[in-house]
Amino acid sequence: MAAPTKQYGTTPPINTNPPTKEDTERNAELVEELKNQNCFEAKSESDRRVQVLEILQTLAENFVKRTCMTKGYPEHMVHNSGGKVFTFGSYRLGAYGPGSDIDTLLVAPNHISRADFFQHVPGMLLELNPPAEEVSPVPDAFVPIIKFELQSISIDLIFARVPSVNSVPRDMSLENKELLKGCDEPNLRGLNGVRLTDELLGLVPHPGNFRMALRAIKLWAKSRAIYANVMGFPGGIAWAMLVAKICQLYPMAVSAVIVSKFFIIYTKWKWPQPVLLKDILEEGGQGNGLRVWNPKIYPSDRNHLMPVITPNYPCMCSTHNITKSTKSVILREMERAHGIVNEIMTGKAGWSKLFQPHTFFTQDYRYYLRVLAAARTKDEQLKWSGLVESKLRHLVSRLELLENIQLAHPFNKGFEYEVECDTEDEAFRVARGEHLGKGIANSNPADGESEDKPDKIKVYTTSFYIGLVLDTSKAKQFDISWACQEFYDMCKTWNLYNEDAHSINVLHTRNWELPHNVFKAGETKPQKKTKVIKRKVANGTALKKRPAEEGREKGFAKNTEELRNRGETNMSHSPRTLLGTTLKELAFRTCR
Repeated sequence: MAAPTKQYGTTPPINTNPPTKEDTERNAELVEELKNQNCFEAKSESDRRVQVLEILQTLAENFVKRTCMTKGYPEHMVHNSGGKVFTFGSYRLGAYGPGSDIDTLLVAPNHISRADFFQHVPGMLLELNPPAEEVSPVPDAFVPIIKFELQSISIDLIFARVPSVNSVPRDMSLENKELLKGCDEPNLRGLNGVRLTDELLGLVPHPGNFRMALRAIKLWAKSRAIYANVMGFPGGIAWAMLVAKICQLYPMAVSAVIVSKFFIIYTKWKWPQPVLLKDILEEGGQGNGLRVWNPKIYPSDRNHLMPVITPNYPCMCSTHNITKSTKSVILREMERAHGIVNEIMTGKAGWSKLFQPHTFFTQDYRYYLRVLAAARTKDEQLKWSGLVESKLRHLVSRLELLENIQLAHPFNKGFEYEVECDTEDEAFRVARGEHLGKGIANSNPADGESEDKPDKIKVYTTSFYIGLVLDTSKAKQFDISWACQEFYDMCKTWNLYNEDAHSINVLHTRNWELPHNVFKAGETKPQKKTKVIKRKVANGTALKKRPAEEGREKGFAKNTEELRNRGETNMSHSPRTLLGTTLKELAFRTCR
């Protein structure tokens, strides 16, 4: 491996020594562990991804044609406007594995709008043969997106129009910064996703070592449930940039050393000092005048807690979603990993220890909030739950403002549950989270049973969980009504919201009350703790023992029904049809 001849990054490297024999051994062990963890995809599966992308390319061209025809444009525009699908993220970087989704961008000419994209593309996906499944448009997300599965491959599809062109041919490149002229923020974010991925590989000394290290860091982040931009954790491209920085600081290091140094560097990083892969370019050399990340000028940029800045113009913060709580969780996980890799690099432990699964539900918290989104049909629930998920980090940030909540840790994914009910009353109660009825989670009509049962009422639910660390020394009562109300109002502003079709509730649950579907095979569900209360006679002799719920006196009110019975919460209800209930306030107590 030849020594790099240039400096990568904004600062000189820390170490340029070639790998030692021990480094090489640890690296071989890392690669073997990644194979054991099924991090590499078979060639047949990779070929299927290529086929799916070709289907999407054809769909993009047909979408542009259909839109042009609908708007009555001349025939030459219908046939010459083009349209192209680009990939970005982990797939474009070459650091994906079995089951990974593909981040894709549909680029259209200036006469096609984002509204056209959301009007036509979801339906066109369902017209494919075989049709796309789980089609979930989320037009109101920070990055408007359509999520779906095509031939069992998960796709995240976003949209961008290029204001300066009236045709997008198949061989179009996005490298030219002139294409950014006139772009609004959503279009800019879409185009820059592709441009960033291409530039990133040119900013690391040895792309092969970078890719292998990135596979390891992604596996670690997913195993520890800290991989999800929408939930306030770094997403795939942010983790990639964090790894790339270490590659720049240790340009001769093999992948195992890069992973080891990753945790050493970032546990000591002086946040909010930004992570930069190159100097920030203010104007891009084209006089475009686009907004560039600059905390000295923009107050919102000063609020970024762990800024990781994209290297391409206009430079943006890829980790703006991180909150005070998720930052604490990330640093806690990095500290844990730091200790483990020290053992690994000295031969005292194997790599599998680094990738042990999270303990979010089994050990980490006693109290949780469950955000329950529900709808009557599967299609409605896909859209509704996607909207709720995109707003969840705002609930977390508001909970953090309450002095009695020390930490609000969102889990990085939701749990779907389909419930069959016998009556409208039961369906109404399921939507409020009072019980799960006859759950048929992960139901599949291919198992031989008909999915349609006319005598049953189905409710489709998605639950998101937030682990809480509470300060019980400051108050006996915990009132989160304000935070929940603002979160509810955010969700209700969705232009497709219908209080008779959509339901959202925030419920409290303790660890031993968690449903079974959040636990993986082999995990142990926490048990309700009991304590013994001794009844004494006058001489102090223990007469009798009886179990009592630990925490009943200093626990939360179990749910909103109990709170309402106590007169501690004000609930507002629509007519008692399915999903008519709406959250107005939620309060809970804890007594010392």
